[in-house]
Amino acid sequence: MKLITFECRGHNSIGKVVDNQVIDLPASDAALPRTMRELLQAGPVALERVRALKLENSVSWPLADVRLQAPVPNPEKFLAIGMNYTKHKQEALDAGMQVPNTQIWFNKQVSCVNGPFDPVHLPRASDKVDYEAELGVIIGRRCRHVSVADAPSVVAGYVVINDVSVRDWQMASPTMTLGKSFNTHGPFGPWIVTADEVPDPHNLNMRMLVNGEVRQEVNTGELIYNIWEQIAHLSTVMTLEPGDVLATGTPSGVGVALKPPQFRKLGDVMRVEIDGIGHIENVVVAEPA
Repeated sequence: MKLITFECRGHNSIGKVVDNQVIDLPASDAALPRTMRELLQAGPVALERVRALKLENSVSWPLADVRLQAPVPNPEKFLAIGMNYTKHKQEALDAGMQVPNTQIWFNKQVSCVNGPFDPVHLPRASDKVDYEAELGVIIGRRCRHVSVADAPSVVAGYVVINDVSVRDWQMASPTMTLGKSFNTHGPFGPWIVTADEVPDPHNLNMRMLVNGEVRQEVNTGELIYNIWEQIAHLSTVMTLEPGDVLATGTPSGVGVALKPPQFRKLGDVMRVEIDGIGHIENVVVAEPA
């Protein structure tokens, strides 16, 4: 299934995409929750009710008429792993960075969450804005101390992420959070593709295009730490909740590693594509006054 959060004619809801139509879930089944986090928290029984809904007996909207929001607009956690593709790790080493041989996790503050097709701000505080194409994981149930073997069972589905990064702020501190958390710098979507429709998340082709030019391209099979290892590692430390967002790493080709470095300018269009998941596309605009 493709699950979305959307707005249409002043109406906000969650839905299922079927044949370029959006089934409005709570309008079609009053027993279903009104937000994506609540739907995921409700568990398999609620998802089976969603699966059973058909276009012919549901309230629906044309997909072209809705505005897609981030599938989980208010996650409890938005976590991202750094240096998780070999060539990207080498880019960092070549730049003189110290890269430990362990999983490197940081927070993207949830106030950075942005829609899959909404503008990304060029902030007043910096012009060093960069892109990072990433496969995102949406956690499907509350869990702690998850083994690598059991990790697939806690995944609700997958999204496309652009981990927009402000490089001077990122590098100014031993922790990356500030440089990763500017408002609008966490676009993801366009929908959650449920895990049952992604047979192998470690065999997906992903690319980043800037103004139509391919800047990053990789297969997710090249992850240093795979998705199951990431979930096991994080859940050793913290409880993961339904709707939590995990960004699984970006490949080589980021703007800061080019010679000379290249950063985003007003009007640039950043597009991330992942085969089998979808794409997001965001235009760079000036931060509002």
